[in-house]
Amino acid sequence: MNLINEILNIGAPPFIFFSLCFFLPLFQFLKFSVSILSSIYAEDVAGKVVIITGASSGIGEQLAYEYARRGACLVLAARREQSLRDVAYMCLELGSPDSITVTADVSIVDDCKRIVDSTISHFGRVDHLVNNAGITSISMIEDYEDIIIPTSIMDINFWGAVYVTHFAIPHLRKTEGKIIVMSSSAARLPTPRMSIYNASKAAMIAFYETLRVELGSDIQITIATPGFVESEMTKGKHLAPEGLMNVDVNLRDVQVSALPIITGQRCAKAIINSACRGDRYVTEPTWYKVFSWWKAFTPELLDWFFSAFYLIKIGDSSFNSLSKMILDLPGLRAMVYPSSVYSPGVKTK
Repeated sequence: MNLINEILNIGAPPFIFFSLCFFLPLFQFLKFSVSILSSIYAEDVAGKVVIITGASSGIGEQLAYEYARRGACLVLAARREQSLRDVAYMCLELGSPDSITVTADVSIVDDCKRIVDSTISHFGRVDHLVNNAGITSISMIEDYEDIIIPTSIMDINFWGAVYVTHFAIPHLRKTEGKIIVMSSSAARLPTPRMSIYNASKAAMIAFYETLRVELGSDIQITIATPGFVESEMTKGKHLAPEGLMNVDVNLRDVQVSALPIITGQRCAKAIINSACRGDRYVTEPTWYKVFSWWKAFTPELLDWFFSAFYLIKIGDSSFNSLSKMILDLPGLRAMVYPSSVYSPGVKTK
């Protein structure tokens, strides 16, 4: 057994390298050809039934509006009943034939089952499932007063998506439907103070990549890994170490820094376009893909950069990191932040 592994240690790398040199150009040409055909024959979602979790604000709200503009019937799920009703009303105004709301917490299994059951009871089918519900945290792991506190991040971000998916799969098989997964570019990056959030998003990628193999061609899966998008999270809302949802724009400025925040509408449009084409992945804005290249080829350099950029304090204030000082340059904040993030106005739970 050890001898076989030693032989593979020596032989596998050059074999894979030369195989890629031979097959990769042809494979990329085929992918390009398929992408053109997929763009021409993209799915029309008019009249189709779409479930969106976390639809009361942020990206989920904008996804609902974009689906509504395209004539889809919507099932909007989140914890805030009045906010959901407001979004549902706007969806009807934008062109959705029918839009219903389900007040639910995706970290509760029974609530997830109720989301799918309500959809089937009202519409009789499911065509798209958008797993968008999520929360974030901005904290060093040792700062949590109780290490049990951040488990809610995994419960909502990861298990909430898994639960709804489990109940929706039999219905999605019947319609040859699609699952749209709202992960994050942070899933592949060692961003300080976001370890639990990053882990939850990385878990989503691993789970749905595996599920894609298990489901085969029955259900298509599009994994979205957006960068910083206009939402409650980029307005500073996060799970604080003491276990309460908090809004801290100073800490938000440290974490986001001068990285431009794109509008939720632009992000939603890009994600739905990709899902309708049947894309496996979508990153918006696309320039975030460069971080993956740095991660693959120079991980030590990327680690050093994140440490220097986010953690080294300049002065006495805990907010005087290099990331915050760059953002505070005159006029820069107005260039990279949408106007909505200046006055958070974050809705409470």
